[in-house]
Amino acid sequence: MSTRPSRRKPPSTAQQESSLRRWLKERRITEVECLVPDITGNARGKIIPADKFSHDYGTRLPEGIFATTVTGDYPDDYYELTSPSDSDMLLRPDPDTVRMVPWATDPTAQVIHDCQTKDGQPHELAPRNVLRRVLAAYDELGLQPVVAPELEFFLVQKNTDPDFPLLPPAGRNGRPETARQSYSIDAVNEFDPILDLMYDYCDAMELDVDTLIHESGAAQLEVNFTHSDALSRADQVFLFKRTMREAALRHGVYATFLAKPMENEPGSAMHIHQSLVDVKRGQNVFAGRKAGEHSPTFMHYLGGLQKYVPMAMAFFAPNVNSYRRLALGQVAPINVHWGYDNRTCGLRVPLDTPENTRVESRFAGSDANPYLAMAGTLACGLLGIRDRLQPMPAMDHSAQDAGFALPRSLNQALDGLEGCAELQALLGPRFVRAYISVKRKEYETFFRVISSWEREFLLLNV
Repeated sequence: MSTRPSRRKPPSTAQQESSLRRWLKERRITEVECLVPDITGNARGKIIPADKFSHDYGTRLPEGIFATTVTGDYPDDYYELTSPSDSDMLLRPDPDTVRMVPWATDPTAQVIHDCQTKDGQPHELAPRNVLRRVLAAYDELGLQPVVAPELEFFLVQKNTDPDFPLLPPAGRNGRPETARQSYSIDAVNEFDPILDLMYDYCDAMELDVDTLIHESGAAQLEVNFTHSDALSRADQVFLFKRTMREAALRHGVYATFLAKPMENEPGSAMHIHQSLVDVKRGQNVFAGRKAGEHSPTFMHYLGGLQKYVPMAMAFFAPNVNSYRRLALGQVAPINVHWGYDNRTCGLRVPLDTPENTRVESRFAGSDANPYLAMAGTLACGLLGIRDRLQPMPAMDHSAQDAGFALPRSLNQALDGLEGCAELQALLGPRFVRAYISVKRKEYETFFRVISSWEREFLLLNV
């Protein structure tokens, strides 16, 4: 969807610092949460007293936070990925991201920080900088991506025993959902207290949450964000996940963004609507000259997605659980076909006006790091534009019949990424190496776990 990008001159560092300090003082902030999105997409950082934050612009963290697995382990080549001395990074707050923490007892602010090397350059391992790197490549072409994520998630009962399966929570009527309730208003209303609190938090944080619907799973919901630039949308998804988890906990349940949390329920996705705007003209470059036609740029973009998405799947499906969602018979993509308003395709082109021409990428799970998911899909499209790739013909029937064209496991996805020099060059070779090492370590850790299925069916039968 088109939107006119801003071309205002960015404020100086001194202006940003003065503006940020004034914002904190006006709201009588006592503490500041300095946030850094890690490789998983979770928040790391420090909590600093506001008066110290105001006088010490910026702080430090070890760069090793980007070479740490979700279990807290480190890959074998940790010191090769970071530095032999395990040194610090400089953190610089992005004033555009400062927000209140509405659930805090005392007036508390949160601000996302950018990571820099000691000489002031963007740190290559930081996911936020990886997305900036891709956006800079688009800027060289005079283009600005416009995206709108759709984020699905489940509400589940509190679960303190990881061996016990997750269950849907009871709503206002005291009973958990059993039947499928797609798009049900009444089913959404069962969780009104949680969702009202979520909206209150989002309003306080100025998150651009647009539509809320009930998805097909039990207590499965979806929120849509408005169309805007990719970095701000990634920031919003990052902050929304924290917000939704907190709102749910206040009512005694979990909000989970696990891609496939329950065996008999569908998975959760993060669909990304995307288009490109000509910076000078402010027009959507996907629209063709005639009504009903698409531009050559649009077709090249589709061609890039079809060619490179299988090799970028480690960013869209970053965990071992992610591949349980991508299964035959599920409402989830298993190949890279595209079609008009066809939800069986991985790439869906919604029917809309020419100025709102866009493609919906349906590959990413809700567990994906939003910065890396957006960097990955935009990188695939950019490579298609550079190489003038042509897509396959549009699919006008079920793409499920076409079979699998995507990796079936995290290990297979990492092999594909490791063999793709084009994606590595665009995203940064050092970052891709670190990402692959971290995810391989996670896969190896998971592979050591003996599941209940193995104990049930193999213990006495083999």
